[in-house]
Amino acid sequence: MTDRAQGLIVENIRVPYYAEDGEVFGEAEKRLSAFGFISRPSRLEIYKRSVDARHKDRICFVCSVYAEARFAKGADFADFEKLRTAGIKKCVDMTPSFVTGGEKIGAQPVVIGFGPAGMFASLLLAKHGFCPIVLERGASVDERVAAYRRFEDTCELSEETNIQFGAGGAGTFSDGKLTTRINDPYVRYVLETLCDMGAPDDILMRAKPHIGTDLLRGIVKNFHREIERLGGKVMYLSRVSAVREGYVVVNGERIPSGATVASFGHSARDVYDYIIREGFAVESKPFSVGVRIEHLQRDIDRAMYGDEELCERLGHAEYSLSQRKGERGVYTFCMCPGGKVVAAASEYGGVVTNGMSERKRDGKNANAAVAVSVLPSDCSSDVRRAIEFQRQLERAAYSAGKMSYRAPCQSVGDFMLGRKGKIPTRIEPSYMNGKVESADLNTLFPGFVTSMLKEGIRSFGRKIKGFDADDAPLTGVETRTSAPLRMLRDPETLEAVGRRGIYPCGEGAGYAGGIVSAAVDGVRVAGKIIERFSPPE
Repeated sequence: MTDRAQGLIVENIRVPYYAEDGEVFGEAEKRLSAFGFISRPSRLEIYKRSVDARHKDRICFVCSVYAEARFAKGADFADFEKLRTAGIKKCVDMTPSFVTGGEKIGAQPVVIGFGPAGMFASLLLAKHGFCPIVLERGASVDERVAAYRRFEDTCELSEETNIQFGAGGAGTFSDGKLTTRINDPYVRYVLETLCDMGAPDDILMRAKPHIGTDLLRGIVKNFHREIERLGGKVMYLSRVSAVREGYVVVNGERIPSGATVASFGHSARDVYDYIIREGFAVESKPFSVGVRIEHLQRDIDRAMYGDEELCERLGHAEYSLSQRKGERGVYTFCMCPGGKVVAAASEYGGVVTNGMSERKRDGKNANAAVAVSVLPSDCSSDVRRAIEFQRQLERAAYSAGKMSYRAPCQSVGDFMLGRKGKIPTRIEPSYMNGKVESADLNTLFPGFVTSMLKEGIRSFGRKIKGFDADDAPLTGVETRTSAPLRMLRDPETLEAVGRRGIYPCGEGAGYAGGIVSAAVDGVRVAGKIIERFSPPE
């Protein structure tokens, strides 16, 4: 055998949900022992664990195990190919490793926005000695919490500090879900960094990890402290009004920038107006709009598991559903077990919904967006029209809510029949502690959205019993699922096309769709800056 241990991942180990870890490890050892060129593992730990509840009479865990073992010296490519076909692969360490470049940077780099992309980009830059300046238009975490509570109590909106803007970005007021569809080696690094900043270790092995908004707030504070400890600077209430090669304008003051990370988030429409007006290369991209649906969490647990008490072992049930019709899709998005629907407006005169839950997910209701894809052709592939499409829905919802940031609400049964009806009572709408108004949501959306919403609800009701319950509340509108545009960037340097030293990054620039993918994009952009420049003196 060789002297150095090799990390391996043994995938797709299925055990009953009541099985202990020892049974999982035993199956991993059995699988590895089938190959005579591998030693007995010296270390075993759960790498990933998910729940398969498709068959309620045989609910199981599906696990991957990390194993350290040694290979026989004669092992060759053919042997490793046998491992791959048996669901065993090498574990590759993808901790970012960037060597600083030789080009002299003219000034400290500036990072616009302190959401996931900005947090990870600035942390990595700070670790490599670049002392970034972070400009966040909203307030610190504690001030954001206070501002949101005021909004929830009084309906007095701050356009600068709200669920969209402030420390941590929109993700600070969310479920803190860390699921992602991207298959990127830096995902593990992102999760490990979050753990370093205070996230629970179980996010490393859950197939659908989540942190919870209550814990996320402390994690964001830790990012701030670490960046400043390493020589960076985080500035709140710092609204950027211009981004040029070599400098940015913030609160009317010009600040030099050796490299600018444009990670401003998907709700900074004034920034969108600026980049369009200044002639940055942009393109329309698909986005989605819809409503929030709520159910009693115990009903979802029962429907998914057959027995709601199983959630003590399995965690509260969650779902992800989708349906397609031609080019258009309808799907559930940002499902929040034991959470609540929150007011996510960031502009006067508009109502926006989102979902949020805390670490324990112990709220009475479950909620999820039911969203319909809006294609570039629906807005004539015009970026301005796409933004206006979102705004018009938000304003219509504001009007339907009696122009007070109360949200329009309707039961599933009434929505299907196109009648106004009454606010549901068995499942109490959670938006702003019940600040909802009875409305016919059919009148708010274009026909293609309402027809797809109805088709999706019917389809999802066939997959999860009770999803289409007549008295399930629908609250609108959900419009901020993703950015409606993409800032074009050079695929090699990641700079904005035709703009030296400006790096579009994250969800607002159209390169991510959630906390993890935005963080990964922040890592990649920071890496390009590090590899190009030497740190400022």
